[in-house]
Amino acid sequence: QARGDTLRVERWRQAAKGWRQALAGPAWDGAWYKRAFFDDGTPLGTHTAAECRIDLIAQAWSVLSGAATPQRQRSAMAAVAQWLVDDDAGLNRLLTPPLQHMVPSAGYIQAYPPGVRENGGQYSHAGVWKLMAQAQLGDGDGAYRTFTQLSPAHRSAHPARRAAYALEPYVMAGDVYTEAPYVGRGGWSWYTGSAAWMHRAAIESMLGLQVRADRVCLRPCLPSHWPHVVLSLERAGARHRFTICFANALALLSQAAESGAAPLQAGEWVRLDGGQAGNYLVVLPTRCAKPPGRV
Repeated sequence: QARGDTLRVERWRQAAKGWRQALAGPAWDGAWYKRAFFDDGTPLGTHTAAECRIDLIAQAWSVLSGAATPQRQRSAMAAVAQWLVDDDAGLNRLLTPPLQHMVPSAGYIQAYPPGVRENGGQYSHAGVWKLMAQAQLGDGDGAYRTFTQLSPAHRSAHPARRAAYALEPYVMAGDVYTEAPYVGRGGWSWYTGSAAWMHRAAIESMLGLQVRADRVCLRPCLPSHWPHVVLSLERAGARHRFTICFANALALLSQAAESGAAPLQAGEWVRLDGGQAGNYLVVLPTRCAKPPGRV
């Protein structure tokens, strides 16, 4: 539009309008979003199917894209919690039930054994997108729970999960198997781009850090049992300290005030002075009194 290419602008506006209509109509399955459509119009990811009734990617991105209404976003993520999460094993399936006999074939993922990689395994990219969607909806406890389920360090330290996992505790797995007899077994490691997504999710979604040139803001979504977080950011040779705490952390609030921390509202943009260190305090609503149970 800035270049005066009005024909291209109008073409993409019409395309976006059509996509929004499709999302509002045939893409919605009543409680969640379908994953895709075959060339003949057969849907993939619908409640009437025997296989792949629901898929994680479509639900997470209904939130991350902002394309769905708030009501449908929450419905889609509630369906994820109901159908795709195995709380006992700490796993997030990419889809369920796994593909075996679907006609037409869903492609190469149908060639994997059930519960392996994209065929119903915990596929780490999609798991991280779920985490980010939970944080975007303000579910700090849910986002943290998903983080621990994806984290190789947490899984390797878990007394009931580490033996089956059988991978390095310091390397993100591309996938984790979800079907017997290999429930919880780590798949491919050392190569997955989901490691970078996991880092982004922790910094940008949970801690809420956003950086735009010389300006930053924090929109944290923390688990309720964390007393506080201290984030250190170095820019232009100067270190900036951000303390994030809940409103009932009275001792910490007093310490921050004594240290001269400048109050910063969640979502407020602040310009970082070049070469000058900064000290900021972000206060969130009151946290829960007790931490959640072990995940």
